[in-house]
Amino acid sequence: MDLNLTIFREYDIRGIVGQDLDEGIMTVLGKAYGAYIAGARKHNVIVVGRDGRLHSKALSDALIAGVTACGLDVIDIGEVPSPLTYFAANTMDIDGFLMLTASHNPSEYNGLKIGVGTTTIYGAEIQRFGQIAQAGVFPIADTSGRVTTRDVVPEYLDDVCGRIRLARKLKVVVDGGNGVSGPIAVPLFERLGCEVIPLFCDVDGRFPNHHPDPTKIANLTALIETVNREKADVGIAFDGDGDRIGGCDDQGNLLQGDRLLALFARSVLREVPGATIIGEVKCSRGLYEDIRRHGGNPMMYRTGHSLIKAKMKEVGAELAGEMSGHIFFKHRWLGFDDAAYAAARLLEIIADSSEPLSAMLATIPKRFDTPELEIKSDDRKKFEVVEKATRYFKDELGLEVVTVDGARIEFPDGWGLLRASNTAPKLIARVEADNEARMNEILALIKDKVAELNT
Repeated sequence: MDLNLTIFREYDIRGIVGQDLDEGIMTVLGKAYGAYIAGARKHNVIVVGRDGRLHSKALSDALIAGVTACGLDVIDIGEVPSPLTYFAANTMDIDGFLMLTASHNPSEYNGLKIGVGTTTIYGAEIQRFGQIAQAGVFPIADTSGRVTTRDVVPEYLDDVCGRIRLARKLKVVVDGGNGVSGPIAVPLFERLGCEVIPLFCDVDGRFPNHHPDPTKIANLTALIETVNREKADVGIAFDGDGDRIGGCDDQGNLLQGDRLLALFARSVLREVPGATIIGEVKCSRGLYEDIRRHGGNPMMYRTGHSLIKAKMKEVGAELAGEMSGHIFFKHRWLGFDDAAYAAARLLEIIADSSEPLSAMLATIPKRFDTPELEIKSDDRKKFEVVEKATRYFKDELGLEVVTVDGARIEFPDGWGLLRASNTAPKLIARVEADNEARMNEILALIKDKVAELNT
């Protein structure tokens, strides 16, 4: 089959419905999955979940038809956040899972997260999966697999509520972004004893109220206004498929991924002194300083939820996180990125303290920083630009450059990051420094070099 191979990204499959993806292609991808896990079939059953996009149900049915054509049985868990497919994989006897979602992408997109065992595949394995799909040689069975349905939400809520206890009642505003997290988070927080004020918690695949990316302040206007008006303890926001957390504190300040991670790290380190905590290359210097100050072992690693989950297992980390709001708890949880569970842990921290969330966050070292900046670059050239910039800053200027993911250029009074996006034809830059003037100087230095190399 003539597939658009650009849909096979670093961490998942993603494309525009009607252009890159349709029901026929989804059936092929289902058959490709049957071929991909042919050697790993122990239970002969997988889980399939889907998000709330308007086309997700039809695409999911087509995907399941392809999977069952290969003789695999399917447990269809319906419309759920991605973390509930991970939860199913960690609590059921299955061979893998498929989650139909395009996360925070606009409504015309859809995609597929691919799991074998309890973990998602990425990188070269995604490309191998694409090659199998394109080759079109599938293990079609004489008898199709069976499809059963199962509601995993009650099991999930019971499990989380069995692990979390709040010391006092909190007032929480929840912005579901019309994604699939609202119907999970609202009852979860209510069972934990919170007063919950819901915003956009009905599932609507058109995302009519705002783009479902909780890390962008432009998407949090209603949440911040409601937190301020209601004098709530915190505002929690979710992305389209519920694996990324965002929001605001009691003063309406944006909750950044690395600062949340620092707060979670303090909590974990009180119970597990010396624990390894993983952040990614875009995280602030203050995060790593704070982890070390509280007796932890900080580790800087690559951006990407699948990459970080694999690294956590390799080094036995108790906690990890990204600027994008992916938070991974092994401590008292199952090791995957789950925004509703992370939110519950945040509520636990707030309820245990006599100080408001804003006061706790104010104790984490803070410098001047830029948001994540995007620079257009050709897909074939972006990696070359990063490589040449690395050589320039390291060899010609004699600076320390961390190359675990792109180039994080370390200065005595700040740092600047340049990396190629894994999912789009662009470069990503971010700068942090001890003062605003120095931040702008470092940013100009990087942008000038990129302009020279990117022509």
